[in-house]
Amino acid sequence: MGLAFEWHTVKAEANFQAHGVSFELAQTAFKDPFAIELLDDREDYREERLVLIGMAEGHVLLFVAYTEREDRIRIISARRATKREQDHYFKQNTQTHDL
Repeated sequence: MGLAFEWHTVKAEANFQAHGVSFELAQTAFKDPFAIELLDDREDYREERLVLIGMAEGHVLLFVAYTEREDRIRIISARRATKREQDHYFKQNTQTHDL
């Protein structure tokens, strides 16, 4: 069984307008076996927030903020990864998967 995703439709449209990244594309980043997941504790969100840095559709590195609700992943925002986030992703995966 695959992962189940949900999001607020108005938020998804606003995110696409702001960042040019659809939540449909963002959900494909969760399939990246080398994705990095981190706890987002910069603020008190009143729920556990996580971020994922992962390759979407095998060609675009995304930064996705989300929360887990019951058996679903609720996407909060998604954008292209910054240079710093890209460096972190590739450095982490080079160290982890070096032969």
